[in-house]
Amino acid sequence: MNPSEKSNTEISYDAVAEEYAQKFLGELVHKPFDRSLLERLATRWAGKGRVCDIGTGPGQVARYLHERGVAVCGLDLSAALVEQAHQAHPSIEFIQGDMRKLEFADGSLIGITAFYSIIHIEREGVTAVLREWWRVLQPGGAVALAFHKGQEVRHLEEWWGKAVNVDFVFFERDEMLGYLTEAGFTIEQVLERGPIADVEAQTERVYIVAVK
Repeated sequence: MNPSEKSNTEISYDAVAEEYAQKFLGELVHKPFDRSLLERLATRWAGKGRVCDIGTGPGQVARYLHERGVAVCGLDLSAALVEQAHQAHPSIEFIQGDMRKLEFADGSLIGITAFYSIIHIEREGVTAVLREWWRVLQPGGAVALAFHKGQEVRHLEEWWGKAVNVDFVFFERDEMLGYLTEAGFTIEQVLERGPIADVEAQTERVYIVAVK
């Protein structure tokens, strides 16, 4: 694909960026499980180095870490979502970029958060993406990722009244553990939870913390 050519995922998120920001900007208020994990990560990372929130959307995870003293930036494929994040959090750096080819030097990050961003990578490409994340982490650096549990690929052609073309890939817990191990990571923690009614898509969730 030509580097200047937008992917279907990028085009789709650009189309729904405003609605997406309105829905998800304040979601952590309703998610104590996620907040608890982020509190532990913030304690781990504050004052230790730079962290990147990959697939940052409107920046809610980046903001949570920033407010707790973490030197965090946010990265998203969608330029429209990056603009939404800038507007909501002008004191945080947000970057438009591709998680598959990060513009960070080797070993330049102490941590990565990636909540529901790996779900836009096809199964056969996941290990290569995780190796790219491994590359930019310092030795001892950690990645914390979350994804929908299962085997399906959920496809949308309409989202909040907008025409889109986007896939959401679900992964089994052990499947993702295998991808992480193959990419060179050591698994530190695996957590699971059920869906929160009236707040989010009704899917089972998996959270993994893995270390370089």
